[in-house]
Amino acid sequence: MDPQKQMQALSEQYQGLQTELTTLVSARQKLESQQQENKNVQKEFQTLNEEANIYKLVGPVLLKQDSAEAKSTVEGRLEYIDKEIKRIEGSIKDMQEKTEGKKMEGFDDDDDDDLPANRCLFPEMQMIQIQTQAQQATASG
Repeated sequence: MDPQKQMQALSEQYQGLQTELTTLVSARQKLESQQQENKNVQKEFQTLNEEANIYKLVGPVLLKQDSAEAKSTVEGRLEYIDKEIKRIEGSIKDMQEKTEGKKMEGFDDDDDDDLPANRCLFPEMQMIQIQTQAQQATASG
């Protein structure tokens, strides 16, 4: 295969992996936001007295809800969100490994041309990797 076409194909594969990784990071951020909302609701439940009324927004209508049922629903949501975050973090780790492997394919290791050994053929990959690491540090911090 022509080296130029090979590099183009490799670049497209890498960009596809980066797109998938970005989608996964966005999904994790959305779940973390939902997790925080539910934790805030859980804290509010702790401050309420036993006689307090709890209402649930269903479409444009507020419906009265049983206190025990509301607390149970929030706990269930938190458990589900925790599991989903762990699942997505595993997917992110797998995708990062695939991305790193694809990036390494973009390094020139042979001495049969004018390029220095281990020179990255895709400088934009290095920038994307740095941006991804910064997003992850922000999300986890």
